[in-house]
Amino acid sequence: MAMMGPAAESPDAYIAALSGWQRERCEMMRAAVLRAAPFEETIKWTNLVFMANGPCILIRAEEHRVLLGFWRGKRLRELEPRIKASGKYELGNLVMTEATEASAETVEKLAAEAFRLNAELGNPAART
Repeated sequence: MAMMGPAAESPDAYIAALSGWQRERCEMMRAAVLRAAPFEETIKWTNLVFMANGPCILIRAEEHRVLLGFWRGKRLRELEPRIKASGKYELGNLVMTEATEASAETVEKLAAEAFRLNAELGNPAART
């Protein structure tokens, strides 16, 4: 694994390709996201992506870190101040290393709010 996640044809294969702390963290986050709302889970851009009225959340495992990304991440910083803005739109990422603490409850809360924002505001990938 370099700067992109493992090549995988399905979400299950993505998780299966991981090991160590990255696998544990990604399994926890995936389960928390899926508990939060009825997301459609897929592989896009070599990432585990959760769709809800367009792209909503991504999980990407890299060699030394794991990203939990949100298409509307800038709006979620009040819930999780560690989310860093990324790009010129509303993207935001929570960058994690092995030492980063992240609870399933926090991930679930962020995912539920991300789902709600996409339902309320529409597809974040549809630029007007």
